This record gives sequence, C-alpha cells and structure tokens, in this order.
Amino acid sequence: MIKLYNTLTHTKQDFIPINDREIGLYTCGPTVYNYAHIGNLRTYVFEDILKRSLMFHGYDVKHVMNITDVGHLTSDADEGEDKMEKGSQREGKTAWDIAKFYTKTFKEDLKHLNSIEPDIWCKATDHIKEQIDLVQLLTEKGFTYETSDGIYFDTTKLKDYGKLANLQNQKLKAGTRIEMGEKKNMHDFALWKFSKPEEKRQMEWDAFGKKGFPGWHVECSAMSRQYLGQPFDIHCGGIDHIPVHHTNEIAQSEAAYGKPLANFWMHGEFLLISDGKMAKSEGNFITIQTLLDKGFSPLAYRYFLLQTHYRKQLTFSWEALEAAQTAYKRLKDTIAGWEETEDVIEEYEDKFTELINDDLNTPEVLALVWDVVKSKYDNASKRATILMLDKVLGLELEFAEKEEVEATPEIQKLLDERQKARDEKNWKESDRLRDEIKEMGFDVEDTKEGQKINHIN
Repeated sequence: MIKLYNTLTHTKQDFIPINDREIGLYTCGPTVYNYAHIGNLRTYVFEDILKRSLMFHGYDVKHVMNITDVGHLTSDADEGEDKMEKGSQREGKTAWDIAKFYTKTFKEDLKHLNSIEPDIWCKATDHIKEQIDLVQLLTEKGFTYETSDGIYFDTTKLKDYGKLANLQNQKLKAGTRIEMGEKKNMHDFALWKFSKPEEKRQMEWDAFGKKGFPGWHVECSAMSRQYLGQPFDIHCGGIDHIPVHHTNEIAQSEAAYGKPLANFWMHGEFLLISDGKMAKSEGNFITIQTLLDKGFSPLAYRYFLLQTHYRKQLTFSWEALEAAQTAYKRLKDTIAGWEETEDVIEEYEDKFTELINDDLNTPEVLALVWDVVKSKYDNASKRATILMLDKVLGLELEFAEKEEVEATPEIQKLLDERQKARDEKNWKESDRLRDEIKEMGFDVEDTKEGQKINHIN
C-alpha cells in the first residue's frame, strides 16, 4: 500500500485512487515572468518522483500543469503589479513575449533535470472563459461581493475556510500582514480584478461590465476541473502555496461545486541558502544555467535533492553540491562497465518498494542503491536492480559511461613515482605506491595507454 502525507489531514495516509488504474495529478506550474530558480525546481523534482512512483506501480497518471501567464500580483494581499506586466517593463518586451520566452526556458529546465513532462500544459490566458464562468457561478451562489477594484470571495460565507493551513487557529490582525482596502474580511481574496483607469495593461478582457483580468487562484480551480474533474486524486505545489494560493483554490472550488477539489494535497519544503529562503524578490536566486556555467550537471543537483526527504527543509551550498556531483559520478563510473541482464535482485526490489511507498523516502532509496553496489551479487544483476530503482530516481543511470578521473597534483606525484618504479622493475616499490594511492580512495589500473585511476567503490 502506498502511503503519502496529506497536508489536508496532516497525516500520512494510505493512497486509494478514485479510479482503479488512472490517477489525476495537478501540479501548480510557474509564473512565467522570470527564470525558475533551483528552489522552485526542488518542488518539480519531488513531483516527478511522485509521478514516477505511481507509474512504477502500473498506474496511468494524467498529469496537468498550469502556466501562470496573467493575474499573479506581487503581493498575496491582491495588491501590487501583475508579475507579467512587471517582467515586461523590466525587459522592454511585451507580456506575451515574456510569457513565451520563460515558458520555453522552464520546459528546458525540466528536461535538464530529466523530469517527465506533464500530459497537459494549460495556460491561464487560454482559459479566460472558464475562469469568468467560475466567478459568475460563485456570484450566483452568493459567495462574492464587488469593490471598486474587483470581485472578491467572501471567506466568511464558507464554514471551513482555511482548513488546509489551519488558519482559524492563527491570530492574524488586519493591517499587520494584510492590506484591507475595501475588503470586508482579512482573508477575502480577489477572483477578478478591474483594470485601473490610469494603467495601461497588455492583458485584459471584458467581463462583468468592465475591463479586467483574473485573480491568481481562480485559474487553477477552473483548469484542474476542466481536465481532471472534481474531485481528482492529488494536487501538489510548494509549501509556500499552503496559506494563500491552495487555501483559496479549495475555498472557491468547494463553494462553487459542493465537493472536494482534490483528495490528497502534497507540498515540497523550501530550499534554503545561508541567508534564508531563495526568492526572486530578493534577487538571490540560482538557476539551472548558473549550475551549468559553474560546471555542475543538473542531474548532480537532482541527486543532491534526493538525499533529503521532500518534506524537510534543505540548505544549499556549493560544497554540498560538489559532494553530490562526486557521488553521482562515482555511481555512474561504477556501473558503466557492468554487463546487462534483466535479473533484478528480489530482496532489493522488495526493500525499494517498501521505502518508496513510505511517502517517497528517496534518501533511503539512494542508500539502498549503494547497498546494491557493495553487495556480493554478480554485477549484471546489480546493474539491473539499480536501473530498476532509477525508474523512480530519474538519474539517467542507463546512459552511464565511465568518466576518466582526473588526478590531483598529490595523486599525480605518486603516479609518477610509481611509473618510475615500474620502469626500473622495482615491483615492491610499485606495489607500495599502489597501496598508498588506494588509502587515498583510488584504484590504479595499468593499461596500454598508461596508468588510470578510478574511485574505490
């Protein structure tokens, strides 16, 4: 039985799909006004592990991801600029061109990380009608009110508003974190915003008697229902989505249709750097291109992420990434020359299933990979087993090729001394130097092309 942590119930539960073999999965996608940073991408890697795990168990996963290309304001309190308009001003391009460019780069980032693409990409701007229809339905049911700047959801009309984030037990005061404006209640949120007469917007539509644009939250409710129905199985996102975005999705969807939006809600924790959370607003974000420019493989970053459970905060450092890249290269080098077979080692398959079914326990699965490497089984069976594990880990180990290990100056000095001893047929000294190099973590292989070193497994 697969057990997953459900944010909605705050417990780890048996996962029972709505349909026997098909699972509906919705993952909140990027706001495409800038590059995704590696903190954002941590969430997408966790979601890819989830998807791969379900596929490993034979489920057909219908995966939908939105592209937010309008309506996401710079403040969660429905204030500030639309991030797309802000990106347009920053780069001197149209908001439409900004969206197109950063959607493309985001998809490239997923490919670099070997994440499986969603079955359906859906853009907010392609689904304006569905969003307007949802706002109209909520209005007809008495859940909205209008102000001078938009149509708002009245959270007091929904008895269990905020259940995802347990907001009813949080003592927030108006004016401390939330600008009230004309809102009736602190947690009320915009379903549709009216364009300000003095501003020139590139993305706006005629609705409700005025020019305007959708709020950030309404797009996910409208599009997830269109493609997956309601309820569907699993809704995912970053932990920062819990108190506002996902809370408001649940409110508007359940108010409109009288049933749950999704049965399971899953969230990935933050990636931290030395001075706190990585964020575009702070200008401290690192992209996939940054990793590439510094000589790091994006899959080494994936390996780094898998060493920590998705529900635990993870602190990024270049030293930690360097260690992950070294371990990842060592793993690839180890299995690169092994023969292939389809004979998976059953005891490791059983242990793997137990670990991945326990809320995606990737740190223990990675440890299991190294247990397989060190086991007494034949190399062909070990390779088959590791590649089976990699169907979920997604590290592209089937394409592993042995990489030549570069000697440090210290190791090179010992190799030169050993070569001199071999030339003089001083085998005792040659063996002593081999042992000294071995103590430093390397095997020496004598080939026709000369001495080569490999990491010791």
